[in-house]
Order: sequence, then C-alpha cells, then structure tokens
Amino acid sequence: MKATWEKIEKSLVEISVEVEAEQVKEALDKAFKKVVQKVNVPGFRKGKVPRSMFEKRFGIESLYQDAIDILLPDVYSAALKETGVQPVDRPDIDVEQFAAGETFKFKAKVTVKPEVKLGDYKGIEVPATSLEVTEEEISAELERLQQRHAELVVIDEGEAQNGDTTVIDFEGFVDGEAFEGGKSERYSLELGSNSFIPGFEEQIVGLNIGDFKDIEVNFPEEYHAENLAGKPAVFKVKLHEIKRKSLPALDDEFAKDVSEFDTLDEFKQDLAERLKTQKEKAGEQAREVAVVDKVSQAAEIEIPEVMIDAETDFILKDFENRLSSQGMNLDLYYQFSGQDEAALRGQMRVDAEKRVRNNLVLEQIAKEENISVSEEDVTAELENLSKAYNRPAEELREIFTRNGNIENLKDDLVLRKTIQFLLENSKTVTEVA
Repeated sequence: MKATWEKIEKSLVEISVEVEAEQVKEALDKAFKKVVQKVNVPGFRKGKVPRSMFEKRFGIESLYQDAIDILLPDVYSAALKETGVQPVDRPDIDVEQFAAGETFKFKAKVTVKPEVKLGDYKGIEVPATSLEVTEEEISAELERLQQRHAELVVIDEGEAQNGDTTVIDFEGFVDGEAFEGGKSERYSLELGSNSFIPGFEEQIVGLNIGDFKDIEVNFPEEYHAENLAGKPAVFKVKLHEIKRKSLPALDDEFAKDVSEFDTLDEFKQDLAERLKTQKEKAGEQAREVAVVDKVSQAAEIEIPEVMIDAETDFILKDFENRLSSQGMNLDLYYQFSGQDEAALRGQMRVDAEKRVRNNLVLEQIAKEENISVSEEDVTAELENLSKAYNRPAEELREIFTRNGNIENLKDDLVLRKTIQFLLENSKTVTEVA
C-alpha cells in the first residue's frame, strides 16, 4: 500500500491511497462469502452457489461495494499511520478506482488539528491569592451548616415567606384553556428556589394557609414548548401548607452533632483550618486557570467547527449524565429552565470552544518543551486513582487498556505537567485593590 498526503486548506488534508491488487482480490473473496449466504439460485442451497455461477449470473461488479466496505477501514487506518495524519473528524472518501485485477485507489479528505502559533508563555504574570480566613467566612460556613441541619416545621398560621416550603394545588390556563402539564395537586415548592416560571414563586409570598389566588405570569420567549412560549398565563393556586426551617442553635451541642469536637470553639478552629486548605486548593486552581487563559489568548489558532461541535456534544452528554444521577433528564430540565436544546447547546458552545483552544495551545507547548510522561508517571496516577476508587491499580490499568483509554490518560497527564511547567515559569504578582 502507498499513501501520500497534501494540505488543501488550513485544517483540511487530502490523503491519496493505492492498495495492491492482491488485497483487492482478498476483499472480493470475503465479499463473496458474505453475499452468497443471502443469494437464492434455483438448484442450490443458500451459501452453496459456486463462485463462477454467481459471477456469471450477477456479475463480479455486484461484489464491489461489499468488498470496498470490508477493505476500506483497515487500509484507511494503515494510511493514517503511514502518513502520520491525525484526523479530528470522519473522512470524506472518493473512490477513484476499484476493479478485479487492479489496484484500489481512493482519496480521503479529512479535517485535522489546526496549526498553533504560540505567543509568550513564559514569565506570565499570575495574581497571588489570599489565604487568610476571615470571621465572616467562618460565620457563613456555620450558617450553611445550620441550614443543612435545619428541620422543616409546619406553620399553623402566618404568611408564606421566601425560603418556606409550601404545599400547593395549581392549574394553569392560557387564553382561558387549561394546557397539558400545567396542573398538579399538593405540590411541594420552595419559595425562592426559582424552579418555576419567573414571577410565580414571588406571588405565593404573603399568602395564608387556605388562600386561593390567580397568579398571572408570562412564559419566557425561549420556553421549550412552542405553543406556550412568550404567552401570558393564569395559574389558579390554593395554598395547603407552609413549612419553615427551624435552625439549630450555634452552641456546643451543635458542634457535637455535626463534628467530632466537644465544643463550638474547637469546631470553629478546625473549620478555619479546613477553610484555609480549601482556599489553598482554590487558589492553585485559580492560578492554573489564569496562566492557561493568558497563554491561550496570546496564541493564534483557527479552530475547525467540527472540533467545537464534538466538544459541545461531549459537554452536553456529561451534563445529561449528571442530571440522570440526580433523578432528572433533559426533557425535565428544559421544562423547568424554559430552554430548548438549541439554547443549551449555544451556552455550552462558548465553553467548548475555550476548552478546545486551551487544549490545542497546551499540546503545542508540550511539543515545544518536549514534555512527556513516563511509565512511572502512569503508574503513580493509577495508584492515585486506586485510592480514590478503592480498586487495585493493576485492575484499573487493565480497564483503561481494554477500553482504549490508556492513551487518553497519558494525554491528560501531559496537559497537567504542561500547566505545572507554565506555573513554575510564571511570575506571581500581588493585585492592588
């Protein structure tokens, strides 16, 4: 097999491939064995028609497409290895020649990673981060813990307040007609959660138990249901129940309930240490983001749309998986958020483009600086994952290898080492308020 390539446009490459006639013959033989199993010829059982009779009756050309389908994946992969071309999308195949006794010639147009022209990436100024833990931060964390350990207490009388959990009946009408999905009974709604249409929850505030109210709202213009998007609606609501959070007192008993400490002072001291550790981690992450953003912005790249589309697909799939783990799905999310898939993909596309750009820049810096990973690095990472997932490192190595993800693991390690290289060669500056 012979394979050559040439650049057509900035990120578009054309590979020209010629395959020996012997490989064509082998592919035709395999195609015949496949096709003959489905052929009906009087006097012969399926799969038993002689090759000569098959070709006389149907012509050898009837095997060409199956033979191409059999041959193409392997020879295309071999052509990629021979030329060193690394595609980021499926190829556009143009078969130029295929016939018995002749070579197989085809061209493959394929999108590849774009060229990256780096700007300055050493000596980048990165802002220092404060590690001081304030009393306000400790108080805010204690309040968060109070909220988490609060009890919901049924209120016998009084008005609904923001933060209360209310139990309501509701039915929605547009143009005087009830619409599908707009009715529920004894629905629990936390006021201020923004889980309903804008303007709905605010109008529950101030109601008393047993009150009825017509709540007037407008569906968002980008609402997922086209028949409701942008339209005014009236919801007939009855308030059955109000539940209010009862916060535990901040005392030694609270410390014993939520920690291993006997006194609130001891717990607050430990809390301060943990917040400092969190700040250190967050500060390091902020420095990483800052240095990568700056070197990425300094580079010149024209990113193929297909790379951004693929990354958007990945982000959307990851989001869908996280929703599933919370007992939701995309359809429910669209209903609650008032978005549709196009709007959600539009938001994610911005992040996708940034991710692709950053990765391309980091890959180019790794090449320039000869940053690589060793087997020792891979083993160390597998040991870390082993502790995190409580599974033997060798078992994880087998899983990564079997799923074809060991190279992805190595690529991720290279990117992380490259970011560390950038930080080690950066300048920390103190921002003036």
